[in-house]
Amino acid sequence: MIDVHHIEQISQDCSLTEFVGTTVLDTIGLVIPGIDPSLLEKMNLKKPYKSLGLISSRTGAAGQINAADEAVKSTNTEIVSIELPRDTKGWGGHGCFIVIGGDNVSDVRRAVDITLEYIGKYAGELYISQAGHLEFTFSACADKALHMAFNAPIGKPFGFFCGSPAAIGLVMADLAVKSSPVEVIKYMTPDQGTSHSNEVIVAVTGDADAVKNAVLTARDVGLQLLVSMGSYPESPATPYLQ
Repeated sequence: MIDVHHIEQISQDCSLTEFVGTTVLDTIGLVIPGIDPSLLEKMNLKKPYKSLGLISSRTGAAGQINAADEAVKSTNTEIVSIELPRDTKGWGGHGCFIVIGGDNVSDVRRAVDITLEYIGKYAGELYISQAGHLEFTFSACADKALHMAFNAPIGKPFGFFCGSPAAIGLVMADLAVKSSPVEVIKYMTPDQGTSHSNEVIVAVTGDADAVKNAVLTARDVGLQLLVSMGSYPESPATPYLQ
């Protein structure tokens, strides 16, 4: 039998060397300095990394992936895998599970640290209400994480818009793409490219100003539609796109 009193006595200040930190959207950052060889073999990674960094969240995906994208640009690490578990704590969308690989544990730990820092910023473009949610992100220069997740051309501007319920996502994407000369590089629906989540996700590339304008248009449209369902969305951080 579990001793509930014992659990309550466990400190929230984790002392494990694997612990890096936590941030908004129920996100935790961990590092495995030297993963067990038998477990590493079953993971089927593209090469036997000596150290692994882990980013895992209950809510949000694009902001975390964009944050990891920034992290690998400035550290000697690589994105190993990106998965979008069906989550959002029971709501309409995903959480995320990102694995970062490297040979030097300090590089991997630094990459996880940078990712957590950027998530605190990028979470500002996630809007959640009782009726649904919206998520947006923009990168002036996409790198390997955004390429792996959304086919973003490396070195090119990238924009992402997601809406739940799915009908909101499709309408705001249509109006956003009509508003700017951008190229659609990814289209995801409940049965196409997602973990059967109730959302439509569209990613675009093109000129930086056009991509940002498309994201801002999608945000304006999406917020109007989501509010029309009867409740105002909240964001876990300060919106950063202007």
